[in-house]
Amino acid sequence: MESVGGEWNCIRHAGIAFEICGGEMKNFAWIALILGLTFVPTLSAQAPPLKLVRTIPMPGVRGRIDHLSIDVKGHRLFVSALGNDTVEVLDLTSGKDIHSIGGMHEPQGVFYVPESNKIFVANGDDGVVRVLDGSSYKQLSTVQLSSDADDIRYDVAKRLIFVGYGSGGIAVLNAMTGRELGTIKLRGHAEAFEVENGGSRIYVNVPTAEEIAIADWNRRSVIERWPMERYRDNFPMALDRAHHRLFVVCRRPAELLALDSRSGKVVVHLAVVGDADDVYYDEARRRIYVSGGRGAISVVDQVDADHYRLKTSIPTAPGARTSLFVPQLNRFYLAVPRRGAHEAGIRIYAVNP
Repeated sequence: MESVGGEWNCIRHAGIAFEICGGEMKNFAWIALILGLTFVPTLSAQAPPLKLVRTIPMPGVRGRIDHLSIDVKGHRLFVSALGNDTVEVLDLTSGKDIHSIGGMHEPQGVFYVPESNKIFVANGDDGVVRVLDGSSYKQLSTVQLSSDADDIRYDVAKRLIFVGYGSGGIAVLNAMTGRELGTIKLRGHAEAFEVENGGSRIYVNVPTAEEIAIADWNRRSVIERWPMERYRDNFPMALDRAHHRLFVVCRRPAELLALDSRSGKVVVHLAVVGDADDVYYDEARRRIYVSGGRGAISVVDQVDADHYRLKTSIPTAPGARTSLFVPQLNRFYLAVPRRGAHEAGIRIYAVNP
């Protein structure tokens, strides 16, 4: 330890300089260590992007679990228990499964519309969209589609519900009344899709046609098709509207694609968890979350619009491939199906900065 420049402005030890500068000590943790003082660090290691904070059990649920929806103000989570032919209602305050809505036939997509207090449930087995009262859970009306009613999206600006169904179509419903307004035909079954809130474009994953279809609701038709080329089984999708990036996750190979949403050009691709069924873009943190049935959540950082890196892979459970990211609550919900002695449940993760 020595003085530098004739004054005790710097202390040097083992070739490392530390400034004291008029009583202000920088790198004080190292100084304390060097001087043999007791030091309790105030900074911890970087927090994980997702931290498991709670699990809500669903002991009566068996079989595959599909999509989720949330009532933010009412603190309720709606779970499509496809293999159980029910929609489970979870109270996020008490952490309990408070109601099981029966009369479903392989419920897949589910969406709660707060503006109308209605729950839309798309059933795969009979192709029926059931419209339920959001308080009593009683059925108000139905919309019969040809078959396999599946994923649901909501345009809050236009109050429209979009439902993928059958061997190739998207049905559009009035979110306030439940009435069907029209359909858009596709070359195959619509898996995940994204709508421009208040706009007319719809980006649709059509894996059986090995393409992404771009539809226009105003024209009631597909206006463009982007072939998937060497990528197959393009299931989940998310949209970064600010940077014009469309995120698509494929299962063969298990990769995340970032495409220019204006041209369809693949900007970058990187390996993520296999058997993915949901992907979300976290605009505030510039992150992407991918949940996959291979038993992990892949977390990807968006460095900028053209550059991405895998931040971490969080182990989960086999078959846990559907999820829901709720930015208003900074929570990520993961559906874990029953496997062996382990009961079904929803794992709740806090989203860290």
